Formats: sequence, C-alpha cells, structure tokens
Amino acid sequence: MAEVILSGVNKRFGETEAIGDFSLTIADGEFVVLLGPTGAGKTTTLRLIAGLEKPDSGEIRIGGEAVMDLAPAARDVAFVFQQYSLYPHLSVYENLAFPLRSPIHRVSRDEIHRRVLEVARMVRIDHKLENRATRLSGGEMQRVAIGRALIRRPAIYLMDEPLSSLDAKLRAELRLELKRIQKELGSTLLYVTHDQIEAMTMADRIGILADGKLVQIGTPREIYGNPANLHVAARLGQPHINLLPPGLLPGTSEPAGTKTIGARTEHLQLLTTGDANAKVAWVEHLGDQNHLHLTVAEHKLTTLADPHIAFRSGDRIRLTLKDPLYFGAAGERLT
Repeated sequence: MAEVILSGVNKRFGETEAIGDFSLTIADGEFVVLLGPTGAGKTTTLRLIAGLEKPDSGEIRIGGEAVMDLAPAARDVAFVFQQYSLYPHLSVYENLAFPLRSPIHRVSRDEIHRRVLEVARMVRIDHKLENRATRLSGGEMQRVAIGRALIRRPAIYLMDEPLSSLDAKLRAELRLELKRIQKELGSTLLYVTHDQIEAMTMADRIGILADGKLVQIGTPREIYGNPANLHVAARLGQPHINLLPPGLLPGTSEPAGTKTIGARTEHLQLLTTGDANAKVAWVEHLGDQNHLHLTVAEHKLTTLADPHIAFRSGDRIRLTLKDPLYFGAAGERLT
C-alpha cells in the first residue's frame, strides 16, 4: 500500500470545471470518503487517480512516484464501479482469478488458487465459487466485484459508490464488511458516495466536495461538529440541520454578523411546560424514535423526539436553542 497525493489538480470538460485546484493527501492504510452531490467532482477525482482521465494541470503521486504520464495499467490501482462489471459467462472463481492471470502480474497457478480462496472467504462468497455470475443476487455480485479488486493488492483501492444500487439492509451489512476487510488488510482506500451514513460509518476522514472543490476534510466527528460553512453543515445529520433566522428562538447569544443559525436535533430543547412558541405539525413514528415536524411563526423545523412522549399534531410546546451553529452572510462559520 502507499500514500497518495494530489497537488493543485485541475480538470475541465469544455467550459465546465470538474475539479479546481484540488489538493488531498491520503495516508498509507487510510480510509478516506469523498462526500458530495451529483456533479461535485467525486468520480472525476477517482478517474484522475486511476489514469482514466488526464489532469489539465497539477500533480498526482502514488507511493512517492509521479503517475500523470503512466497508463492506467501501470499505476497499481484497483477500481470498483457502481455497476458490478462481472464476466457473466465465467464462474465466481474465474471472475476472482481473472486479474491475476494478466501477463503483467505473472502469478503462479497455485498462488492464484490460494488467493482466490482467501479473498472469497474474506468477502463471504466462498460457498458460491462454482456459480456463474448470472446466478448470483445483487449483493453477491457486488461482493465478487469487491473481491476481484481485493485480490490484486494494489497501492490504492478506488471505489465509486459500489453499494448504491443495493437495498438498505444489504447496504448496511456490506458497509460493515467493507470496513472490516479494509482494517484487516491495512489497505489504502478512497471511496466516493453521496450517502452521509456510508461516510460517517466507514471513513477515517471525510472530504466534503462542492463544485469540484474540496471544501473541508476531517474526521466524521470534526465534520459533523465543526463544519466550516453552511454547505458542509447541510451534508451531515439526520434529520437535516434546521436553518433559522437570528432571534426566532430563545436561548442564543449570537456573535456579530450572524445571518443564519444552524440547529441540529441536539441543539433544540423541547419543553412541554412554559410559554409555548412552537406547534407540532405532524409526527413521523419510526419505532425507536420520532421525527417531530414543527412550525415556529412561518418557519418549519424537524427534530427527534422521545418516542415515549405522545406528541400529536396541533400540540403547542416550548422550543429553545442550546449551543447551535452560527453562520455569516456568505455562509461562513462564525464562532
């Protein structure tokens, strides 16, 4: 495995800037997730590292070596795509073995067999080795696709939303599996997604992208608790952060220049006594928690509520703020 460094990388497609002055260092053995909406530049970043796109300027180094002039096959990277991209006429065994049979790698037959069995057990697909790829479920096919990348043992694994087409239960299972495998191998992994739960649960560090720019990078706790601006604050949190004007709710001492207050569920205190200033619009019952939709004056808010308290539509409650986030006119964070 190896450290990967992008320094001042730029990439345009016609008049569109896909990546602008992009700099990022991924440490050896680190799991970094790039989080952002469609069009933020996530996939382009992966393709630039893999050599599938050429940067207009800047430098990319893998293991200390500049790779801009190297072909994709010479960069020692493994790419897992959103779609499975398996060979349908081959068995699971043959799909896993395929990368090692390239003339570039020159791996012996015995070593191929050993590594296929090892990786198949790692991704929990060893019981399907003789099955054709067309006879697998979606989750099994994605396990094979991930296993085919793992068998290579490259400098870095690049993963482009590999779980996005799976159902929620399977995604949750494979998130845990992928993190477990990455820790076992000590591998360097760059993963892109628009799913905040994937980012929060798997990443050592999260990079927030917007319009081809790396806005902020840090641990999940840092990104959630100390966002650099409104865009970053809005990327994490469930339910989404509430954006309020100053003075709407009591309990704050806004710094000078505050134009927007960001209130996550932990910043909102619900009281059933005292002067009511909020009205319950409706309640989403989700079993272990309730999403409480509120109105304060003309503003709508959403927060979590204790499922043991029987809130109903039309109830009047008192809502106060505790240590919320403050933002200036340009969306910058104020402290």
